[in-house]
Amino acid sequence: MRHGSVGHLMKKPAKIRRVLITGVTGSGGSYLAEHILKHERGVEVHGLSRWRSTTQNLDTVSDRVNLHECDLLDFSSVLASLKEARPDAIFHLAAHANVRASFRTPDSVLNNNILGTSHLLEAVRLLKMNPIIQVCSTSEVYGQVDPKDVPIVESAPMRPVSPYAVSKTAQDMLGWAYFRSYGMKVIRTRMFTYLNPRRTDLFATSFARQVARIELGMQKVLLHGNLDSVRTFIDVRDAVRAYWDAVLYCEPGEVYNIGGVTTMTVGDCLKRLQAMSRKKIPTRVNPNLLRPADVTLQIPSVNKFIRATGWKPRYNFDDSLAALLDHWRRETRKDKAAAAA
Repeated sequence: MRHGSVGHLMKKPAKIRRVLITGVTGSGGSYLAEHILKHERGVEVHGLSRWRSTTQNLDTVSDRVNLHECDLLDFSSVLASLKEARPDAIFHLAAHANVRASFRTPDSVLNNNILGTSHLLEAVRLLKMNPIIQVCSTSEVYGQVDPKDVPIVESAPMRPVSPYAVSKTAQDMLGWAYFRSYGMKVIRTRMFTYLNPRRTDLFATSFARQVARIELGMQKVLLHGNLDSVRTFIDVRDAVRAYWDAVLYCEPGEVYNIGGVTTMTVGDCLKRLQAMSRKKIPTRVNPNLLRPADVTLQIPSVNKFIRATGWKPRYNFDDSLAALLDHWRRETRKDKAAAAA
């Protein structure tokens, strides 16, 4: 048996040979597919993808990912895809995940995220399958946190303040309900703020992209929303490794926070990027980027997850932020060259 960093004797890891990733073409799902294919020999990766989804994020591994055309809102396609994939583990990442946009299109976000999760869990039940299912939730479910609840433990009150967060809370509770009612092997994880170059709606990614555009003369001023929110950051590569460790070692029915160790305001994150820039970066608040209700004090306790898995982050914040900026410098050069062609 493997020992955790605090001396805890961890359970024998689950045997996983076939995995199914919902939202595999998205930002988190594609990084997870890459991680598994690079580090987990002999594991077959399947993914659900809607017909209109781009597979650009899977460019480096597309020949090794078995894609199944499926819309989680279409129950028959969910049944068919599960029968084809026959997974030992399911990572449920598919979601409408733009918090700010969820205030504009709440019905779409709620319908997609809740009904899609219900279809997935119900299909597994009806097919009498027994995979480990990880419902990949978010720290947004904790909402506006009382300072006395910091650092946030898994038993902290859930006070979601956006339609997106409400939908993820419902996903979380559906996972619990199917574990409790039917004995399905559902694990719930709540991911805190991560640095993900492929997720353009995240504030850090937006900042890095705008810095790169200003450096190349394609934009004059960096636009931002609320800079006062306090967040704890994790690199997406550490995040997807944590997802994998969760299905190996975590207990069905339990919920686990996953997050990094570097905490600062959104504004301080922006200042770090400005310091890395090759040019002065003027900034201005854009009222359209302000949410009707925002969250702060997103500071996790990940002790429960570490005890279960022995996981710890490998990438430090400054290296992750530099990698994020370098990614968008490369992408911006491509955009500028394409515009000039």
